[in-house]
Amino acid sequence: MSAHHYNVLFLCTGNSARSILAEAAINHIGTSSASFTGYSAGSFPKGAVNPYALDLLQRAGIPTEGLRSKSWDEFTVAGAPQMAFIFTVCDQAAGEQCPYWPGQPMTAHWGLPDPAAVEGTDEQKRKAFADTYIALHRRIELFVSLPFDKLDHLALKQHAIDIGAR
Repeated sequence: MSAHHYNVLFLCTGNSARSILAEAAINHIGTSSASFTGYSAGSFPKGAVNPYALDLLQRAGIPTEGLRSKSWDEFTVAGAPQMAFIFTVCDQAAGEQCPYWPGQPMTAHWGLPDPAAVEGTDEQKRKAFADTYIALHRRIELFVSLPFDKLDHLALKQHAIDIGAR
């Protein structure tokens, strides 16, 4: 793949926490050899972004404008952004029957535990969201630093899969 612009879709069932954090992270991280626009969606969106996700992003100075919980169906219709990469960030979404994605994007699974499922104090919940964000941020940093212009399709896919296993 040549160095240019890539659209990346992060999928999770509810699209309220992990996929939202990943969308915000990739849109915030600077890149060198290529540029990226992140999106997120869910198979069964909750309809609202988790307040702990928004709080974490706002505390980190990461823009939250436009973040919303939405269905993956928005990305299957004519006129939707064409994705180059799709990453599932929860195990449930990885096991679901995904829609047809125009353009045959490269896919990989980057599963992480759901921080929204953590029970406890507000501090424990904030820590779960922070841990999830740190893990996603590291994976995204590794991904965007890949030498896209020097990797063939199979090598790039293997790198994307390997990043998710970290």
